[in-house]
Amino acid sequence: MTDRPSPRAATGPALLLLLGTVAQCFAVGGRFDLAPAAWLFPVLLLRFTRTGRAWWGGLGVWAANTVAALCWLVESRMGLVPVTVAGAAALSALLALPFLLDRLLAARLRPAAALLLFPAAFAGAEFLITLVSPFGTAYGNLAVTQDGDLPLLQLLPLTGSYGVAFLVGWFAAVANRLLEQRSWRPARRAVAVHLAVLLAVLGAGSVRLAFLPPRAPTVRVAGVSADRAALDGQRAAFALVPGGSRRDLATAPPAELQPAVTAVERSLLDATRREAGAGAKIVVWPEGAVKAQESYAGSVIAHAQEEARRSGVYLEIGIETFGATGPAYGRDMVLLIDPAGAVRWTYDKAHPVPGSESYTPGDGEVPVVDTPYGRLATVICYDADFPALMRVDADIMLVPAHDWREYGLAHTRKAALRAVENGYALFRQDSEGVTAAFDRQGRVLATTDYFTTDRQATVAYLPTRGAPTPYTRIGDTFAWLCLALTLGLSTAALVRPRRPDAEEPSSFRVSSRNRTTSPSPRRGRRGRPSPASTFTEAAP
Repeated sequence: MTDRPSPRAATGPALLLLLGTVAQCFAVGGRFDLAPAAWLFPVLLLRFTRTGRAWWGGLGVWAANTVAALCWLVESRMGLVPVTVAGAAALSALLALPFLLDRLLAARLRPAAALLLFPAAFAGAEFLITLVSPFGTAYGNLAVTQDGDLPLLQLLPLTGSYGVAFLVGWFAAVANRLLEQRSWRPARRAVAVHLAVLLAVLGAGSVRLAFLPPRAPTVRVAGVSADRAALDGQRAAFALVPGGSRRDLATAPPAELQPAVTAVERSLLDATRREAGAGAKIVVWPEGAVKAQESYAGSVIAHAQEEARRSGVYLEIGIETFGATGPAYGRDMVLLIDPAGAVRWTYDKAHPVPGSESYTPGDGEVPVVDTPYGRLATVICYDADFPALMRVDADIMLVPAHDWREYGLAHTRKAALRAVENGYALFRQDSEGVTAAFDRQGRVLATTDYFTTDRQATVAYLPTRGAPTPYTRIGDTFAWLCLALTLGLSTAALVRPRRPDAEEPSSFRVSSRNRTTSPSPRRGRRGRPSPASTFTEAAP
C-alpha cells in the first residue's frame, strides 16, 4: 500500500516559501526595510529549495523574488507597467539562480566547498545585475538594508557592497547546515568559522570608526532648493501648456513660461546669497533646479556666474533645458562655477532613468576639480546607482538629485554607500526628496526632508580630504572572484562522480511522492555523519 505524504510534509515547504517571501519584501531597498529581514529571507528560501524538487524550488524562489520586486515598485511608487513588471521578473530570475545552483550542485561537493557555493553565487548575482540591467544598484543590493550598521559597512572599502551579500549568503548556508544536522556537534565548525569571520569584520569596522575617523579641516557646504511657492507657480505655468511634453514646453511662447522660471531662479540666487553670507564656501542646487527653454539657459548661467563672484563661493547649479530637437528634447546638466565666475565643469547626466527620461546620456567622465577645499567631483542623481562610475579619486562628491516623497530617503541611503566605498565625503542635494551629507565612513553629517520643512536649505561641514580606498583602486575584483568561485565550484560539482550515499536524501526530509522516511546517514570512523550526507537531494 502506498504511503501518502503527511500534511506536515506538504505544508512545511509552502510555509517556508511564504515566510521567506514576506521577509524579502522588507529587504528590497525601499521605505520599509528591516535590517534583520535581509539576513532572514535567504535562510528561509534556501531551506525551501532544499526540501523538494529542484524545479519546484527554482520556480518558488523566482516567484518570491518577483513578489518582492513588485512590492518595491509599489512602495517606491515606480509604477506597475508592462516594462517595469517584465524587468522585475527578469531580475528575479537572475537572483533565483544562486538558490537553484545550491539545490542542484551542493550535494556533489565536500561540506566546506558546499558552504561557499551559495554565498559566492549570491554575491555574484548581485554584481551581475549592475552589469546587465539598466538599474544599477537601485534594486537587488542588500548592503543598503544595513545602512545603520556602520561597523559592517566598513567592509565596503575592500569588497564594495557585494561583501555584505557574501556574508548574508554565507550565514544562510551555515544556518541551513545547522538545521539539516539537527544537532550542534556536526555543524559547530561551520558555525564557528562564520561567526569568527563576522565578528572580525564587525570588530575591524568598529576600530576603524573609533580610531580612524576623518580628521581633515572641514568646509561649510550648503544645499538650497527654490521656495515651495515659486516651484508651485512654475508647475502651474507648465501645466497650462497644451500637451505638456518637453517638446511642447520648448516651443511654447516664452512669455507664458518666463515669469514662473524667473521666480524659481531668483529664489535660488537669494538662497545662495543668504548661505554664502552665513559662511558657506560651496553651494549646491538640486538636479534640474531651473527648468528653462534652451534660449534662456545662457542667461541662467550668466546670473549664476555673477552671484558666485559676488558671494565668493563655488556654486554648482542644475539646469534642465527644453529643446525642440528629438529624441532628447533638451539636456539635464550641472555646472560648477568658481568664485571668479569661471565655469569649471559642465556635466550631463550619464544614466537617464530608463522609461522616464529621454535625455541623451553624457560621456560618463566624472569631472574632478582641485579647489582650496579639496578635490570636488560630481554626478547627477541616478548616476550614483552605478558603482563603477563613482570610483574616482576625490575628496567631496556632489550629487544634485530630484526624487519624490516615496523614494527620496531610500535613494539617498543608496548614494551613501558610494561614499564609504570610495573614501570621500558626499553631499546629495535632493529636490522633493531627502537631502543628506555623509563622511567617508558613512556617518550622517546633516539631513533635511523636503516635505517636512519650509526653508529648503541644508548645511553640513564636510572634511576637505578623502582617503582613496582599495575599492577605488581594484574596483569589483571581489565580485569577479565570487563569480570565478561560483564557476569553479559548479564545474567541480558537475565533473565529480556522484557518491552512492548521496543518492538518497538525509537532510531533505520531505519526499514529493510516497516516502516519509529517509535512511540514516552513513557514519564515519568516529560515528559522525560522513561529508557526503551533509547535502543530499530529494527523491526523484
